[in-house]
Amino acid sequence: MDSRISDKLKILADAAKYDVSCSSSGGKRKNDNKGLGNSEGMGICHSYTEDGRCVSLLKILLTNYCIYDCAYCVTRKSNDVQRAAFTVQEVVDLTINFYRRNYIEGLFLSSGIFKNADYTMERLVRIAKKLRQEQKFNGYIHLKTIPGASEELIKEAGLYADRLSVNIELPSEQSLKQLAPEKNYTEILLPMDNIKQQLVQAKEESKLFKSAPVFAPAGQSTQLIVGASAENDHQILQLSSGLYKDYNLKRVYYSGYVPISSDSRLPIITGPPIIRENRIYQADWLMRFYGFSASEIVDEKQPNLDLEIDPKLAWALRNRYMFPVEINTADYELILRVPGIGVKSAKKIVSARRFAQLSFEHLRQMGVVLKRAKYFITCQAKSLHRHDFDSQVIRRKILFGDGAVRSSLLTQQLDLFRQVG
Repeated sequence: MDSRISDKLKILADAAKYDVSCSSSGGKRKNDNKGLGNSEGMGICHSYTEDGRCVSLLKILLTNYCIYDCAYCVTRKSNDVQRAAFTVQEVVDLTINFYRRNYIEGLFLSSGIFKNADYTMERLVRIAKKLRQEQKFNGYIHLKTIPGASEELIKEAGLYADRLSVNIELPSEQSLKQLAPEKNYTEILLPMDNIKQQLVQAKEESKLFKSAPVFAPAGQSTQLIVGASAENDHQILQLSSGLYKDYNLKRVYYSGYVPISSDSRLPIITGPPIIRENRIYQADWLMRFYGFSASEIVDEKQPNLDLEIDPKLAWALRNRYMFPVEINTADYELILRVPGIGVKSAKKIVSARRFAQLSFEHLRQMGVVLKRAKYFITCQAKSLHRHDFDSQVIRRKILFGDGAVRSSLLTQQLDLFRQVG
């Protein structure tokens, strides 16, 4: 590889690592014309980094030059970093060469803002168009949509990309004004709505015409930064819930704020809030696949997620009156809410109990985590554990085990004896 291109790649791949919304799930672009690759099923090649992480997409910025000065962003115009920019043809060549070497399954392409939104977006679209039409590339392409870009460019982008995304970045308009004053929610939400409308239109046209053009078949996503601003988990999850409902998003990605620059507007932290980010992802999963609403997981009285235990267990401990659940008769929706039972296990339970009464051994074979579930279920009216423990005792048992709880109770009893003595 040319050293000049290699230097650019090092700079622009490193700058792209802060954008986490790069899953290739949902793409089903087939290879119909003897082109290169496809993005369907397991016909994708992967490579792995030294620490074992799967690397499947060429994830780069077109440029890290930017006209904006967002406080949280490493490419902000006032930040003293080495700058670089690819040409359209350089990105096309890199993608094809990496794919032929089985390094990647596709392309995730974002960018800083060159002159304005349309100028930058037009170049992103040209790259995708060249890959599809000139190189006959059928692998996965994810394009980052630039806020403020025209509806025509967004529509064209969706004809060549499998997924489009518009990063909302911060959970409130107030925080956006404070940390990214050149941006506003209107410019971010408008392209989200345009993408939604195009997706709906393409779906309707496909019902009428087999040859109707496909528009962003893997849908759209966005990213929220966690910890750069003061919003609590309740505000973040309420926003995410609204985005799923109003814009039909496939995913909301959450990125723990990485302290990358000194700015008085930003919180002073030593590292990204990894545990909080993980809990928010778990809560998001509950909303998407387990039938929970955001207000059930967190509310104004308890606005932040418990960092010690997952949100499903936290909900169950707050709602002990709903348990124990009889596995052989309970509705699927209620079984889904039992800690230690996932979607696959819940489906297996509902299917299997039509033929026989299930036992705890059956549940164990189905993958149920009985260490958690046993406090919330019965099988054939039998229980593996007492259900009269208070929530704090169950919490300690799950976190530390029965031995630690017995030791704690013994210590409390000894303290009482000493006080009496």
